[in-house]
Amino acid sequence: MSGNSNPFNKYQKSFTLDGIVYHYFDVSSIDSKFDRLPYSIRVLVESAVRNCDNFNITEKDVKSLLEWTPELKQGVSDVEVPFKPARVIQHDYNGIPAIVDLASMRNAVLKLGGDPSKVNPVSPTVLSICHSVGVDFWRQSDALAKNQAAEFRRNKERYAFLKWAAKAFDNFSIVPPGGGIYQVNLEYFATVVFDQDNEDGSKTLYPDSLVGTDSHTTMINGLGVVGWGVGGIEAEAVMLGQSISMLLPEVIGYKLVGKPGPLVTSTDLVLTITKNLPEHYGSGNNR
Repeated sequence: MSGNSNPFNKYQKSFTLDGIVYHYFDVSSIDSKFDRLPYSIRVLVESAVRNCDNFNITEKDVKSLLEWTPELKQGVSDVEVPFKPARVIQHDYNGIPAIVDLASMRNAVLKLGGDPSKVNPVSPTVLSICHSVGVDFWRQSDALAKNQAAEFRRNKERYAFLKWAAKAFDNFSIVPPGGGIYQVNLEYFATVVFDQDNEDGSKTLYPDSLVGTDSHTTMINGLGVVGWGVGGIEAEAVMLGQSISMLLPEVIGYKLVGKPGPLVTSTDLVLTITKNLPEHYGSGNNR
């Protein structure tokens, strides 16, 4: 459940299912403006309401999000809002340095006489090793297995460290080489609705959302999960429980009219959309 300092706790509601009490924030009851917001902005509002402590995230931030208008254009808004996503997904180039930082923090805590096992990611974090495997073998049925074996052989120390990290840290998991980060994110890690365990045995429900360091992060939006592409520093900050700051974003709608012809595939539609959007709105990782 949200902390006692949250001024929006009065909008928290509960229900019981199979003997478990579930809590959630009825954000639509806060302001009538909520119902006119695009879904993606609603997720940002819910996150701000649930995490509001009037320090990192304030009531003013919630009001700024509720004031979003369709007339907002990218680069025009100077309103900065916080976003505290539900989880983090990283690839090896950014994720491994972040885990090294956590390991260093554990060493520092140990030297100070503390309990190093208490140093863990605050937000659920997935590290996908998907950018490391080289191509030494090709045009062979077992090329993938051979390339993976070569990768493990070359970087034995790295994988020994990652194997330790997967067992040592809570709230952290690793996807080994061989699985695409975006495919695993879509098919396995996306929950659509998060259910966070509370100390009293109840659960808090809230929308799945994430930041990721891979250019395919935003594919998760196809499931109704807000995904935002960020750099390694921002991802590590979220991993440690911090929110990231962004300008109040523009939301672009794309309406398809009519029916596709018999020879038109879903891929044709997607490629047409991705061709048209940059022509009208420019390119960017989060579009």
